[in-house]
Amino acid sequence: MRRELIISGAILFAMSGPLVAREKGIRLWNLTTATISNFQLSPAGQNAWGPNQTLNDKDKEVDHDERLRITEVAPGRYDAKVGYPDGRACVVRDIEIKANAVFSIADKDLRDCSK
Repeated sequence: MRRELIISGAILFAMSGPLVAREKGIRLWNLTTATISNFQLSPAGQNAWGPNQTLNDKDKEVDHDERLRITEVAPGRYDAKVGYPDGRACVVRDIEIKANAVFSIADKDLRDCSK
């Protein structure tokens, strides 16, 4: 009986991993070489920018190699406006965002940068 309880507990514990992962939601992984201070999404090609997602972070910025929780965004294809503390702003076009997944932005993805 005890062995069966231990095995059942181990199975339940192993199964809980995927459940926890699903609850993390959509996240941005900043692989640019700089800290991001503004990150807005728009449905691809529409220039209808949503709220600044960096406000979801405790220090309101996303450092290099940091992940940011993205809220109120459904899976789909988006353009992103990426802003930096020095005033530079760039656009990343046609990002695929999947439910409960991480998407990344790197320097090579940045287009149409201005200051």
